[in-house]
Formats: sequence, C-alpha cells, structure tokens
Amino acid sequence: MKALPIILSMLLLSGCGQSQQAAEPSAASDVSVHTAAANRAVIDALPDTFSQDMADARRGWLASAESMRIENAAGELTWDLGDYQFMASAEIPASAHPALWQQEQLNNVHGLFEVAEGIYQLRGFDLANMTLIRTDNGFVLVDPLTSSETSFKALALAESVLGAVNIHTVIYTHSHVDHFGGVLGVVDADQLKAGDLQIIAPEGFMEEATSENAVAGVAMTRRADYMYGRYLDRSETGHIGSGLGKSPALGTIGLLPPTRTISAESESLNIDGMEFVFRNIPGAEAPAELVFYLPEQKLLCGAELVSRTLHNLYTLRGAKVRDALQWAAYIDELMRAFPDAETLF
Repeated sequence: MKALPIILSMLLLSGCGQSQQAAEPSAASDVSVHTAAANRAVIDALPDTFSQDMADARRGWLASAESMRIENAAGELTWDLGDYQFMASAEIPASAHPALWQQEQLNNVHGLFEVAEGIYQLRGFDLANMTLIRTDNGFVLVDPLTSSETSFKALALAESVLGAVNIHTVIYTHSHVDHFGGVLGVVDADQLKAGDLQIIAPEGFMEEATSENAVAGVAMTRRADYMYGRYLDRSETGHIGSGLGKSPALGTIGLLPPTRTISAESESLNIDGMEFVFRNIPGAEAPAELVFYLPEQKLLCGAELVSRTLHNLYTLRGAKVRDALQWAAYIDELMRAFPDAETLF
C-alpha cells in the first residue's frame, strides 16, 4: 500500500471554571426581555455542581501554552482560544443560556493533562481532545485533531513537558474530521512508508471520512458555517462555544490511510507491550467508530459514544442521522463488557 497523504481541499467541521455560584444574568442592551427571562429561569434549575465540575476539569493539569493563538504558514489565524477570555467573569450574561455558559467555562480550561500514569491529554486546541498513551518504546496517539496547525502546537506543548514523543501508532476513533484531520501535523507519510508507523481505524473509516469530507464536503461546509456560528463575534452576545468543545479549528486538513482496521465486534491487540481491547461501534455517533479499553490501567476510551453533553442525533451540517436506540445499546454493552473500568476519557 502506498502511504500517500490525502489533503482535503475543503473544510468540513465535525459535529459535532473556578468556583461559581449561578448568578442573575447580567444585563445586555440588545437582549430581549423574553430571552433574558428564559435564561434567568434556567438558573434555579441548574444543579449546584459547578465548583466540583471545575475542579474535575483542572484535575491532572501539567502545563498550558503561553499563547493559544495559532497561525498557518501564511500567517493566517487558525485558532485562538484567547478570544474567549471574556468568559472569565463569574457572572452569567442575560444573552447566554446559563448551562452552556458554565459548560464553556469548563471548555476554556486548556493545556496538557495527566489522565492517569502514562496517559496524557491535550485539551483546548480544537473541538476534540488529543490523547497520548506511553508504551514500552514510545507513544500511541489518539485522534490528532482537525488541522495540522493545532495538532503540531499541541504536540509541541506535550514535548516541552514529557520530552521527545516518539509516535509509533495513531488511532482514529471515528470518521469525523476533528479526529483525524491534523494527522500530518504530528506524523508524516515517510514514517508510514518506512514501516515505523501504524494507523488503526474502525472498519469503513476511509469510505465514511471521504464521503463526508469530499463528496458532500462543499454543501456540508457551508451548512457547518451556520451550525457552528463561524462568523459570529466571540462575545457575550455572539459565539461562546459549541457545548461538546469550543469550536472546530480551521487550517490544513490531511489524512493518512489506516494500516489496520478493526472489523470484529471485539478485538484485542498488543501494541508495544500494552493490551488494547477494541470494540467496533458502527452507526452510533459516527458511521465508522471504535472505542477501546486498557485492562491493566482500567481506562476506557469512549470516543464520542459517551461525553459530558447530550449529543445531537441530527446535525444541521448534514451528517448522517444517528440511531438513538443503537447508540444506547452500545453504551449498555460497554458497561457490561468492562464493569471494572475506573476512568472514562
């Protein structure tokens, strides 16, 4: 197989605190009385868990980048988490849904985090997270974000703390672009051709990744601009985040084809001395998706099968509609298959 990188010519976006007491929303002159009243009514219904939520979000923090402004080779802006510094205020504005505001304050917590011994995550560089798993002779990298610019910056932060990160395996958990598009920012085709790199993905990954991002890419990109509020100001009355994460990153999108696909319902692999138990979960959150369990560490990578937010079943950008019953069945299966799991990431 020729290990040729694929550069997608269009951008398709995947669908995809400090201690705080819920306050009365602050006033904003262009917020209608109806919006303000509806948002104010939500505050009393919110559970009083934000302080613990923020402590959880900060757990395991190791380092943050000095600047979260990321540009491409031409000097064009691809990502700037600093645009959301206006959310540092503990007061919830009348223009924002209080639950979303609090969730996005959690999503503003960024940097390199230690999930467990030898398991690290880069958060706040994209809609998705990038995970590094230390093995005997290097690292497994899970989900290299949307663009090369953001994945490169995230890996640089990791190496500033962990030292050189030798990536011998990349895992794409599913076929949405924020989980594979930045692969060429962290590895290259020469490593693949030399046999120094393996890429693992669920069955049907290439078909689904290309059909969504190439065949339907132009229409879905335009719809995604509206769905994600790409052109809104980052402000109390504009864009504050997407719930699941801040926003998909713009930039250079690439793709290296998998060298191994997970096709069985359950498949165990020893990757550089560490056991990975993969579960194929097609047709849930993505048409092609997998999760995996690390039995020795009792860690479960849930991909986007399980997340902090109530995930959408139909996306306005036009991704395939998710099967809610099948999705729920997969979650039940995971609980039965891995009852000793202690950590979900």
